[in-house]
Amino acid sequence: MAKIEIRLVRSVIGGKPAQRRTVRALGLGKINSTVVQNDNPAIRGMVRVVSHLVEVKEIN
Repeated sequence: MAKIEIRLVRSVIGGKPAQRRTVRALGLGKINSTVVQNDNPAIRGMVRVVSHLVEVKEIN
């Protein structure tokens, strides 16, 4: 299964509570923290919600 690397590049301070919860659910905490997740529609939807806060890289 394909994987994606997600990195938090902007702070969630001042963000909406739903966006804060989404970032937490992805496994991200501090700025520049990185997590590898499976590439599936659920994760892609979560990334889309916080796309202005994260960077995504596909891993082969």
